[in-house]
Parts: sequence; C-alpha cells; structure tokens
Amino acid sequence: MSRLKVLLLGGTTEASALAERIAEDERFEGTLSLAGVTLSPKVSPLEVRTGGFGGAEGLAADLQQHEIDALVDATHPFAAVISANAATAAATVSVPCIAVCRPPWEEAPGDCWIRVPDMPSAAAALGPAPRTVFLTIGRKDLAPFRAAPQHRYVVRSVDPPPQGLLPDGAVFIAARGPFALEDEERLLRDHGIETIVTKNSGGEATVAKLTAARRRGLPVVMVNRPPAAGPAVPTVDDAWDWLVARHEETASARRGV
Repeated sequence: MSRLKVLLLGGTTEASALAERIAEDERFEGTLSLAGVTLSPKVSPLEVRTGGFGGAEGLAADLQQHEIDALVDATHPFAAVISANAATAAATVSVPCIAVCRPPWEEAPGDCWIRVPDMPSAAAALGPAPRTVFLTIGRKDLAPFRAAPQHRYVVRSVDPPPQGLLPDGAVFIAARGPFALEDEERLLRDHGIETIVTKNSGGEATVAKLTAARRRGLPVVMVNRPPAAGPAVPTVDDAWDWLVARHEETASARRGV
C-alpha cells in the first residue's frame, strides 16, 4: 500500500488527536514537529522532531528532503510566524498544506470583554488604578505587563516563564488544562481576581475561565488572534477528511490513474 508521508506541526490538542489517528492508520506515515517551547510535551505515538526549521526556506528544504506529501499546521492559533512560514514553504515546493484553526471564542450574554490587538494594548487596557489581574497568556508574552507594575499579577502557564519576564511580585501557577469550572471559580475567588487577560485561543480546554468571569461579573481583556496564513479548517475531523482525500489523490497519481 502506498503511504502518504505527513509532517504535522503540533503542540495543541488538535495535533495530539491527529497524531493518534495518523499513527493508527496504515495509509499514513507521520512525523510530529514541536517548536520546543513546552518543556514537557505530551508523549506522541509519532516520530517527533523538536526545534525550528530555519524559517520558511528551511522548512521548504525539509519538505523536499523527506519527500513529504502533505503538511498539516496544527500549531497554536497565535503561532503566526510558524503558520506563515508553513504556508510559504508549502507553496514554494508545491506540497499540499492545511491549517487546523479552532473557532475563536464568542461573547455570551453577561460577558464584559475589552478587545485589543496585542499585548501592549492589553497592558494599557488595565488602566492606571491598581488591580489584581489574572494573566492566562502563556509564558512568553509577559514583558508588556512589567511596564505596569501598579497591578498585582497572578500568572498561569504550563511551564515557568523565562527569567526576567515574570512581573515583579507576581504569583505563578504551573498548570496544564483542561480546567474545570469549579476550579476556575475557586482560583478567581481565592486570589481576589478583578480582571482577566487572555488570548482568544478558542477551544474547550480553557474556556471555563470565561464562564467563571461571567458569573463573577469580571471584565476580560481579550487579545484578538491573528488571521490564518493560508487554507484552514476548524476541526480535527475536517483535517482528517482532508488527509484522506490527499491520500486518495496521491495513490491515484502513483498508479497513473
């Protein structure tokens, strides 16, 4: 049987789900690529490579070297540089490419969202008056909040922030989602949170904090996500259907049909 060689750019729950499907289906041969940001990533059933490619040019060379038949970008919705490089590299060497881009969160009745385009704007949106702020933005985007030291910060991420990025006096919580609603409500209550700052990542794993904020009447500073760099689908099922179609097309081409 002709196997489709797939390069999966991962680091998300969608990537993990796709990796499981690829590993269990003999029609596919897959490699999972991780940027190396998370210190202890989940174990994958696929062969794993870690680290960057050297931009779009390096990724294009890797696609050719390993004779990749399909590229799936299942990175974080805010991994704009990686996604742009993936789309450019795939187009350069004519490798079919799709991005899995989960739908963003939408405001519900009772929400109080302050939409901003980036992290400096999010820090500015907190205002001059001291507040207790829950930062759920990952560990690499904290620098703008060091410029607003009047606030007390509670920071949560999977791994500790790099040295020098954590705002002075901040409380750090190491945790990996999914998070239950009752736990999120307890965290907001116990720490006296007055405002939440988050990226509009979408998905179910961390949405409970938004429900908890709604119940407590707390404002949420919501950082808008960047636009998709190329063709995208919203779900793992859609990406899987796309891969199956690529396999059928490739198999037919190799048979000369």
